Amino acid sequence: MKYNRVAILTLSDKGARGERVDESGPALSAWLADYGMITVKALIIPDEFDLIAQTLLDWAEQDIADLILTTGGTGVSPRDVTPEATMQVATRIIPGIGELMRTNSFKKTPMAALSRAVAVICGRSLIVNLPGSPKAAVENLEAAWPVLGHGIEKIRGDQRDCAGQHNW
Repeated sequence: MKYNRVAILTLSDKGARGERVDESGPALSAWLADYGMITVKALIIPDEFDLIAQTLLDWAEQDIADLILTTGGTGVSPRDVTPEATMQVATRIIPGIGELMRTNSFKKTPMAALSRAVAVICGRSLIVNLPGSPKAAVENLEAAWPVLGHGIEKIRGDQRDCAGQHNW
C-alpha cells in the first residue's frame, strides 16, 4: 500500500487506568505489519466522548496517519461512545465499511448485529472503528482490508480513474 502510516487509538477505561493490558492495539499493529503498514502512534485513553473526538481530530489535523483505527467502545453499553465521537469529527461518512465488517462478523456471531462501528473521513485520514476484543478487531480489519487501500488513495487525492483497476 502506498500510504502505510497507521495510528491506533484504544478506548478502555480499565486500560487507561492500568487495570487491564491492551491486547487489541498490539494485535492490530502486528497484523498490519504483515501488510507493510507502520504503526506511527498508539494510545490508550478512557471512554470519554470529548477526549476521543479531540484525539481523533488532532491526529487527523496533524496528518500523522493515513489510517486511524479505534478499538473498543463500539457496543451498546452506556460508556460505548466511540461511534458518536468519531461522527463528531467526520467530514464524510463511509457506511459501506461498517456494513462490510458487520456482515462478515455476523457469519461468526449474531452479536455482530449490536456493533455500531463506523468509518469516516476526517481531513486526509480514514478513521475506522473496530471492536475491543483482539480477535474481533483483527477479524473486522481483515473484512475491510480489501477496500481500505483504494479508499485511502482516493481520500489522499489520487486522481486515477477507478474503472479497470480492480478485478470484480
